[in-house]
Amino acid sequence: MRTRFQQGLDQLRTRLLRMGGMAEQAIDRACQAYIDRDLNRCHMVLEGESKINEAEREIDLLAFDLLAMQQPTAVDLRFILAVTKINSDLERVGDQAVNIAERVMDMVELPKADLPVDIGRMAAAVAAMVRRALESFIEGKAELAQAVLEMDNVVDRMRDDAFITLVKTMNERPHITRQALDALLVARNLERVADHATNIAEDVIFWVRGADVRHNAQQENPPQEISPRATGA
Repeated sequence: MRTRFQQGLDQLRTRLLRMGGMAEQAIDRACQAYIDRDLNRCHMVLEGESKINEAEREIDLLAFDLLAMQQPTAVDLRFILAVTKINSDLERVGDQAVNIAERVMDMVELPKADLPVDIGRMAAAVAAMVRRALESFIEGKAELAQAVLEMDNVVDRMRDDAFITLVKTMNERPHITRQALDALLVARNLERVADHATNIAEDVIFWVRGADVRHNAQQENPPQEISPRATGA
């Protein structure tokens, strides 16, 4: 029974990594679609959404089956709980990619406008957060996850700067209000992707260290870090 349970944990990890790859690809395609005004990439993002949704359902079902199979150890329980939460955040990353693709599809129908914001730079920062969050899960390293938390403030500042700049642009150049609004919504979607990457990083820290760092929560005596290899990592 324990061997079967361990195999289930390995399968759960593999499926989550596969889903992480799909979510990362979706946001990369959406961001590149914005930069290049590329409708083909937009359509690929939209077509890939159903696969991400299906993967989310399959991962949740496998996780619930493992919880029902036997009483897991503390580190295995934390792993399964973390996977279910990361699974949800990855699905939402896919949703944000769809939102960005839809905004790009709207922008392509409009005259191209020179907007004083660097969405490409923000997109690169957000993509790096998602990639590093997934790396922290793959390697089971809380220090990598901690680095993602520190990057979130940078993206928040970019979002704030974009909001201020684009609102000013809409006031000064009302004829490109729709283009500026699309860019503003893309910036907001990117900031939300960063939030999901942060959530993933927090869940990795919870799995590896048993520490709850959400909302800057602190523990006077945090549990000793346990090797994630106990869960097949």
